Amino acid sequence: MNAPDRLFLLSTEPTLGPELVWSLLLELRRRARLLEPLPERLSLGLDAQGQPAIVPAADRSALLDVTSDGFWTARVPVAATSAEWLDLYLPMALAGRARPLTVAHLGQSLDGRIATLEGASCYVNGPENLTHLHRMRALCDVIVVGAGTVECDNPQLTTRRVPGPHPVRAVIDPRRRLVAAYRIFHDAIAPTLLFCAEEQGAEAGPGYAQIIGIPHDGQRLNLRQALQQLHARGLFGIFVEGGGLTVSSFLEQGLLDHLQVTIAPLIIGSGRPSLTLPVIQDLSQSLRPRHRRYVMGEDVLFDCRLRD
Repeated sequence: MNAPDRLFLLSTEPTLGPELVWSLLLELRRRARLLEPLPERLSLGLDAQGQPAIVPAADRSALLDVTSDGFWTARVPVAATSAEWLDLYLPMALAGRARPLTVAHLGQSLDGRIATLEGASCYVNGPENLTHLHRMRALCDVIVVGAGTVECDNPQLTTRRVPGPHPVRAVIDPRRRLVAAYRIFHDAIAPTLLFCAEEQGAEAGPGYAQIIGIPHDGQRLNLRQALQQLHARGLFGIFVEGGGLTVSSFLEQGLLDHLQVTIAPLIIGSGRPSLTLPVIQDLSQSLRPRHRRYVMGEDVLFDCRLRD
């Protein structure tokens, strides 16, 4: 939301701080999953027990007004960090059937590398960006990664650094190259889906993973059909966390609403590239998306809006 659209009211009441804003975002996400469609305008505040809740617009307990398309107005003074969090996280908190959202994230060095050639990536970015990833996990319905990310990091893909629920986990593994030993297939902390080529879809899944076969053209999976499968399961807030090839495929197929790129003050000099897209002949063919910048410790996050 652009600055002129915000309304800050001077008041003697307490500042709307980050911890309270985060609890309101979690409550909004919970209600967005239940309400279909969302009202055009919601008011958020604290109930009689002091818990985050949707409250009547005329209620004195209302702290924040939010529209279904992501504009917000604070009724009490709001901290600068809180305002940034509302701008950055409201789109995912509001995702639903009427307004599905697919956001991808990559963390990279100044020279556009996400890892060494051997796959070492811990840690290109600082702890503030890692916490940001966990906030996105807590707000999304499903987190998507490629097989290479699972091979290199053996991740849990859960929410641990912030309060909030664990998302469903989805792995893009077209040729079923992943072995069964990876912990996301066995920990049962959250449901796990594995997308592969249709001809591989009849094979039993590793561990608890549910296998979903989708069309494959010999080069790549049809990721649009993967999104349709997720939507059919009621998963409308989709967060693609990596790696570079997976995010590049979503971007190339025109499936991203937002692309977040966090740049660290680090020069690796060689290694795995961040984004890899088809060759262009002229800079007029390049993407110049609208974006906002957010400082995260020593890193800078660019939140690029690829669709209005």
